[in-house]
Amino acid sequence: MRKNKNLQLLAIIGDTFREAISRKVFIFFFGISTFVIILFFLFFSLSSVEGMIGMMNLSEDKNSIRSIIIGIQVFIIGPLYAGGLFLSIFSASSFIPNMLEKGTIDLLLSKPISRLTLLIGKFLGGTLIVLLNIAYLVFAIWLMISLKFDIWNLEFLTTIILITYIFMIFYILMMFIGILTQSSIFAMIISYLVFFIFSPILAYRENITTSLITSSVGKFIINVVYYIIPQTSELGGITLDIAAGVAVINWMPLITTTIWGIVMFASTVYIFQRKNF
Repeated sequence: MRKNKNLQLLAIIGDTFREAISRKVFIFFFGISTFVIILFFLFFSLSSVEGMIGMMNLSEDKNSIRSIIIGIQVFIIGPLYAGGLFLSIFSASSFIPNMLEKGTIDLLLSKPISRLTLLIGKFLGGTLIVLLNIAYLVFAIWLMISLKFDIWNLEFLTTIILITYIFMIFYILMMFIGILTQSSIFAMIISYLVFFIFSPILAYRENITTSLITSSVGKFIINVVYYIIPQTSELGGITLDIAAGVAVINWMPLITTTIWGIVMFASTVYIFQRKNF
């Protein structure tokens, strides 16, 4: 019985891959990653370590070279974090709405597959696609930097896990909205609003509630909104700290966002299991 469920899960993950490839989502993502890798390959091929050290007025000791490496990695991880998540949200926003289209969902529900298995399979399939693309890009850049400078900073590779984790949070949000509205556009817009506007603004809620908001009701609302929206801006800061080799002082955004993700995923499953199609 369990073996059958595992096979069903693998089949749904495979279907998600095939859907991504047929809609050229996976290929587009892979093409962008390859283009970025080629740009960095040309940069490292045409530049020298001595030239970088001279340009930054540093001595040629190991600490100086390590400073250059960390500087390059921090310079890379910011755009990679924003660009990678932008493309990932764009790529995955239609997975659930497409599954819910008339005919497709009827066919899926006519098979001996539970709705929970169906949803988990879609979630794992979409996450695996993004994980492979992010890993391909980050690992290739890490390998080029390490070979160029002969210093292997393994902490940089942990950004693969963190960026994928943040995508999983957005994917849960898109699944929730997708099941409620069956609209990929709406799911994508809400995710972008959270990522680019709400979360960055609410990251400064203490300054906002101290300087701008005088009403206790207003402060209460700001704090409530802060905790019901995933704290992706702070998670981006944690990703940068780890890439720079800086100790992370506050892990609370990771904890609260994980709790948010569990509650939201459970709510998505509950709604999906009771929805009539």
